Amino acid sequence: MRAGVKQKPKYLVPTILVVAAVAAYFAWTKLDTPALPEGIVGANGRIEATEIDIAALTGGRIADIAAAEGQVVNAGDVLVQMDVVQLNAQKRQAEAQLRRASIAIETAKAMVAQAEAQERAAEAAVDQAQAMADAAAQKLARSEQLVKTNAVSQQVF
Repeated sequence: MRAGVKQKPKYLVPTILVVAAVAAYFAWTKLDTPALPEGIVGANGRIEATEIDIAALTGGRIADIAAAEGQVVNAGDVLVQMDVVQLNAQKRQAEAQLRRASIAIETAKAMVAQAEAQERAAEAAVDQAQAMADAAAQKLARSEQLVKTNAVSQQVF
């Protein structure tokens, strides 16, 4: 050996490597996350989601929100309950208008039936007047024949 130069022990590097490996093992076991409950899986990665806009068919006020933001929901789950007080009032108003329209239709049908009856009565009166005119014409023709034969006086004619 040379003077003034210290020689390294030959087991120093392997000892440092073993100590580092044991320290890494203990750090790994202590820092590792605890076991997850059954049915839950832990993983690293990237999640991509599709954003879905939800809209009501008609506008209105919200009475109750059943789902919280970020909550997992299934198809068919009720998410929001609309306040239907105003909609029910509009429905009742529309039903009342429908009843009024139905009554107006029935009234119009009754008026048509009455007008048709009046038309038939007028036609009957016309037929009656025509029959009376025909009878009078026949009586006149007979009377003219009777006057010619002097069977009826001029005064009766």
